[in-house]
Amino acid sequence: MERSELVALLSPEGLRLLDALPPYRSEQDVLRIVTDLRKQGHSPALVAAVLTQSKLRRKAESKFGDFASRMLFTEAGLEQATRLPVAAHHAGRFRSAGIRRVADLGCGIGGDALAFAALELEVTAIEADEVTAAIASFNLAPFPSAVVENQRAEDVDLREIDGVFLDPARRTPGHTQTERLTDPDDYTPSLGFAYELATGRSIGLKLGPGFDRDLIPSTAEAQWVSADGQVVELGLWFGALARPGIRRAALVLRGDQTDELVADADSEDEDTGPLGEYLYEPDGAVIRARLIGDLARRIGGRMLSEQIAYITADAPVETPFAAGFRILEALSYAEKELKRALRQRGIGTLEIKKRGVDVDPAVLRRRLALNGDRPATLILTRVAGRHTALLAERL
Repeated sequence: MERSELVALLSPEGLRLLDALPPYRSEQDVLRIVTDLRKQGHSPALVAAVLTQSKLRRKAESKFGDFASRMLFTEAGLEQATRLPVAAHHAGRFRSAGIRRVADLGCGIGGDALAFAALELEVTAIEADEVTAAIASFNLAPFPSAVVENQRAEDVDLREIDGVFLDPARRTPGHTQTERLTDPDDYTPSLGFAYELATGRSIGLKLGPGFDRDLIPSTAEAQWVSADGQVVELGLWFGALARPGIRRAALVLRGDQTDELVADADSEDEDTGPLGEYLYEPDGAVIRARLIGDLARRIGGRMLSEQIAYITADAPVETPFAAGFRILEALSYAEKELKRALRQRGIGTLEIKKRGVDVDPAVLRRRLALNGDRPATLILTRVAGRHTALLAERL
């Protein structure tokens, strides 16, 4: 989004027009809406700006729910914005630690700052990009305890601040078509700046879930978060924000349910053992946090094979930390024999899970060309070091 587009969008005419648009449904509706708006005398720039916002609001519903309809976005800002339920956990951690004045350095469109302000914390939201800072100001306008400043994180005076939250930009500069950065030194602000700030301060640092574990300081609590089955972030917590005795955590959010597995270090894997009647696939946050062994012991299971994140057990167990399957039978791993066996069983809808084998599930599904009427799950993995195909059903 260019500055001129933002000015047009934030005008009374622009905001009224945006709120009057019907909900965005598909690209097929765009031509008709553009034609109607141009006939009404609106400029091409304003029409483009409001249609872009309408599309982004629809996309943002998965992160912000009903709040999305009253917010503004950039494409890049929405991409990196924290989901509202996750941001609420961030804010709750600050409040539980007794922190009342928060600096959100690199606030983006203001997702985390919204959660801080909603808990009546005083939040100073800092954003270096002028357009993004203006959008954050709009999104935070309903909250008197929030203020947005357009400046670099490195230049902020933190003497009156109790705690700091950092969400470094991990994409190249811009508002659309940005690229992901792989070197933490290229983040804005840099990882080095964040770690230096964490010395003697209460800091929360949001990073991508695939962040290099070797770069996690021993003083930090590392918490991987999954939301509705997708691992969305790694949070590093320092000072009063780090919980005593916890260095590894997997936070699992599904709808309104919240569950957490914690430990003081990476857990040792449970011993491997024979395939039981049940198989469990740990949630991605549990895998990232390397707490698979703790989970296996919690559910009375054992590892199916070394270096593979599957747990097997002899009895069904309900757990929020893994998806469970009942093993129906073991089939031949050879593709021709597998295809014949699945057709004989009338399988038509096939979910394919795989770990420890070099298979593209989408390609295999096409080659199997199944046409039955029964659903099933096929788990491709190694059992005792051998490639194995397991026909299963979800618990």
